[in-house]
Amino acid sequence: MLQIPHEFILLQGIPVPEKGKYGTGLLFLPKDGKDQAVILSVIIEEIEKEGLTLMHLRNVPTCPEILGEAALANEPDIKQIFITGFTESETADRKLYIIRKRIENRIRKSDIPTREDFYIVSLSTKNIVYKGMLSSLQLRNYFPDLTNSYFTSGLALVHSRFSTNTFPTWGLAQPFRLLAHNGEINTIRGNRGWMEARESVLSSPALGDIREIRPIVQPGMSDSASLDNVLEFLIMSGLSLPHAMAMLVPESFNEKNPISEDLKAFYEYHSILMEPWDGPAALLFSDGRYAGGMLDRNGLRPARYLITQGGMMVVASEVGVMDFEPGDIKEKGRLQPGKILLIDTEKGEIYYDGELKKQLAEAKPYRTWLAGNRIELDELKSGRKVSHSVENYDSMLRIFGYSKEDVERLIVPMCTTGAEPINSMGNDTPLAVLSDKAQLLYNYFRQQFAQVTNPPIDPIREELVMSLTEYIGAVGMNILTPSENHCKMVRLNHPILNNAQLDILCNIRYKGFKTVKLPLLFEVAKGCQGLQQALATLCKQAEESVNEGVNYIVLSDRDVDAAHAAIPSLLAVSAVHHHLISVGKRVQTALIVESGEIREVMHAALLLGFGASALNPYMAFAVIDKLVNEKEIQLDYATAEKKYIKSVCKGLFKIMSKMGISTIRSYRARKFSRP
Repeated sequence: MLQIPHEFILLQGIPVPEKGKYGTGLLFLPKDGKDQAVILSVIIEEIEKEGLTLMHLRNVPTCPEILGEAALANEPDIKQIFITGFTESETADRKLYIIRKRIENRIRKSDIPTREDFYIVSLSTKNIVYKGMLSSLQLRNYFPDLTNSYFTSGLALVHSRFSTNTFPTWGLAQPFRLLAHNGEINTIRGNRGWMEARESVLSSPALGDIREIRPIVQPGMSDSASLDNVLEFLIMSGLSLPHAMAMLVPESFNEKNPISEDLKAFYEYHSILMEPWDGPAALLFSDGRYAGGMLDRNGLRPARYLITQGGMMVVASEVGVMDFEPGDIKEKGRLQPGKILLIDTEKGEIYYDGELKKQLAEAKPYRTWLAGNRIELDELKSGRKVSHSVENYDSMLRIFGYSKEDVERLIVPMCTTGAEPINSMGNDTPLAVLSDKAQLLYNYFRQQFAQVTNPPIDPIREELVMSLTEYIGAVGMNILTPSENHCKMVRLNHPILNNAQLDILCNIRYKGFKTVKLPLLFEVAKGCQGLQQALATLCKQAEESVNEGVNYIVLSDRDVDAAHAAIPSLLAVSAVHHHLISVGKRVQTALIVESGEIREVMHAALLLGFGASALNPYMAFAVIDKLVNEKEIQLDYATAEKKYIKSVCKGLFKIMSKMGISTIRSYRARKFSRP
C-alpha cells in the first residue's frame, strides 16, 4: 500500500487533475474479453450515476513469467482505473466507496460466469495497493511500476503471509484497502453475524442510505478482509482511524488495567455498540495520510518500531527488517497490547497511545452518560421474597432428564468447591446420536478448537484481559451518532442469573426498560408438528415483542406440565436469534433463558454461543436448595449458590480461552460448537 504517485502518473501521459481531485486504483478482471466488457460497462454506469467520469483505463504492466504454476493459472487481467469530476475533495473518497460497493454488489449478483475473478484492489484519492499471489521478492519484479524512480510515496505498507483458514487467491492477498493484519480473528463468525444484524440500525449521515451498500462485510472473504470492510465503513462514516481501531480492537478495561476512568468509560460505551474482534493480531493501517499500528489486547503478535535521525520510521514484526547503523537510530521500542502508534505523513508528527486515547476519551462525556443511564444489576435490590424451590420437584427432575449422577457427581462438587468436578481421562459414554436413551440437545454438540496457531489463554494468570461482563438491552438506532441513549443497558458482571436477579430484571420499572416472558412450551399431544408450530409461534411472538419496544425477552420453560413439554432451550434460542436477524430486529433486544435443562458449563456455553445474553438455571438452584435443606451439603443456600455460579463462570473462562477469546461479548453467538 502506497500513496498515489502523482508525478509518476503524469509521466505516463495520463492528464489527471491536481492531487486529491481524482480517484484511482487497480482492478483484477477476468481474462475472458466478453465478461470483462460486461463488467467494465457496469463500472462505467455506476461511476456516471454519481456524476463522475471514467477518464482513463490503463493496462498495468506485469511480468507473468516470474509467477509460480498456481499463481499463473489464476492470474487476472490487471487494469488501473482513473475517475474524475469531483466537485469537493472532502467527499471524494466517500463517493468512491459508494461506487465500489454498488459495483461489487451488482457483479456478485450477476450471472457473469467469471464474476469470481473480479476484484477491486483499491479505489481512493490518497492511496493505492499493488498485490497478488506473490512472494515478497516477486512483488517488485512482477509490477515494474514499483521499480520506477519517479514512483514515490511517503509511506509503504507491506505484508506477506501464508493463507491459513482460506484458500489463497489474488484478491485475498494483503494488504487490503486500509489495513494489513498478521494473526487470526478467532471470533470472526460471530463478528460477521452481528455486523449483518447491526445493519438494520446503522445509518450514516455522511454516507446517506446504506441499504444500497449492504452487505458491509463482503461475502466469501478472509477474516482480515472482513475486519478491513468494517474499518472502512466506520472511517467513511466519519470516525477517525484511531477511534475506529479502538472500537474494533479495544484494550482491556476491567479494574485490573491501570488506565484512566475516562478511557474505561470510552471503551465501555463502545463495547455496548460493538463486540471486540478478538484474537492474536498485529495490525498496520493507513488511509494514505495517517499510518499506524496496534496489537490485540493480549499482545499475541509481535511488532517493533524504530525512528532514525533522518526522520524515517520503520514498524515491523521482527527487528532487522531494514539495516541501520546504530548511530542513525534516534528511538526504538515495541508496540504494547492494545496500544496504538500513529504518524501523520503531512505534518511529519508521531502520536503515541497516551495522547491519542486522551483525545478519544475526552471527546464526549462518556462517564456521565454511563452513570446516568446504565443500570448495575448487582446494585438493584428487591423486597420481594423469591423461592429457590420448584413445585413437583421429583417430576421436574425427570422432565429435564436429571440423573443421580448429575446431582451427586456434577452439582454437589460445583456448589461445594466452586469448580467443575475433575474426572479421569476417557469418556466411554455413547455418542448422543448413537445412544438409545433420551438425550438433551446439548449432548449432540462438540466444541470446535482453533484452526490455526492460537495459543490458549491462561484465564487465571491473564485475568487482566478476561471479561464475562455482559449488557442487556436494545442497541438504539443511529449507533454511529454518539448519544447517551445508547447507554440504556443493564450491566451484568457475568451471564449467570440467580432467581432473585431474574425477578428484578423482569420487574425493572425504569423508563426505557421493558421486558416480556415468552413460554418455551408445546402441546405434547401434537408431537413433532406441535413442536414446529410452537417454534414458529415463538419466533413470531419475539418479533412482535421487539415491535412493541421490548428490549429484553425472557424465554422460559417453568410452566411445563403433563400436557405441555419444554421446547429444547438451545433450539429455541437459536431459532429466535436467527429469525430476528432475518427480519432486521436482532440488536433491538437481548435474549435471556430461564430453563430447567441448564446444569453443566457446556450447557451455558452453548446457549451463549448461539445468541443468549444471560441464563437462569432454576432447576440447578432447586437441586442446591434441596441439598441444603436435607443437610446433604454443609453449607447455607447463599454460599452454595454463589459457589455454583462461580464454577460455571470459571468453566466459561476455560472454554473461551481454548479458542483464544478474552471476552464473553466476543463469544456470544459465535457458534463455536457443532453437531
